[in-house]
Amino acid sequence: MKIVNFSEQNSIINQYLAEIRDVDYQKNRLLFRNNIVRIGEFEAFELSKTLEYSEKEVATPLGIAKINVPTDKIVLATIFRAGLPFHNGFLNIFDHAGNAFVSAYREYKDQEHHEVDIHIEYLATPSIDEKILIIADPMLATGGSMELGYKAFVTKGTPKQIHVCCVIATPEGIEHIKNTFPEDKTTIWCGAIDPGMNEHKYIVPGFGDAGDLCYGDKL
Repeated sequence: MKIVNFSEQNSIINQYLAEIRDVDYQKNRLLFRNNIVRIGEFEAFELSKTLEYSEKEVATPLGIAKINVPTDKIVLATIFRAGLPFHNGFLNIFDHAGNAFVSAYREYKDQEHHEVDIHIEYLATPSIDEKILIIADPMLATGGSMELGYKAFVTKGTPKQIHVCCVIATPEGIEHIKNTFPEDKTTIWCGAIDPGMNEHKYIVPGFGDAGDLCYGDKL
């Protein structure tokens, strides 16, 4: 299984990561959301290099231009609610893609918020049969919600290739994907890989709760 970690490269994505991690920068939700979108756009651009292409003739006012364009059909999938700005970044690049959505939320099983369950309640997706499935979710912590989202999406077909895309991941989350996704057709794309999680299953150092930082606190 291929893993792409952009923090190991010299690229502008590191600037966006530095900003969204900054506690003062996070006070402006618009700026925070915009950087999540931009990281999605950057990852989508790099991912586009892995697609299959064929030559197409396009009529211009002055003649015929021959251009290589993607031939793969794409479904962009995300997990409510934190995934929405990240998803929009991918959609800005893959604007003809189909779109799939699933709800997954944490439910703590104990008063100390140490034991976590993930619940799925809603699914809306086109067929993903023989398509490129991109699952965009900012945080790959335990990998549990990513796994449940994937299992919900594949009830609507068998994808040609799978791309798990996140802003920040943990080694535990990556290992979980390796154990639950098809080894031969899955690629993981990460803005950064952080050392681990705290007792509440939040990525450390991470940047906090992506959904809350994008949209405000929830009950």
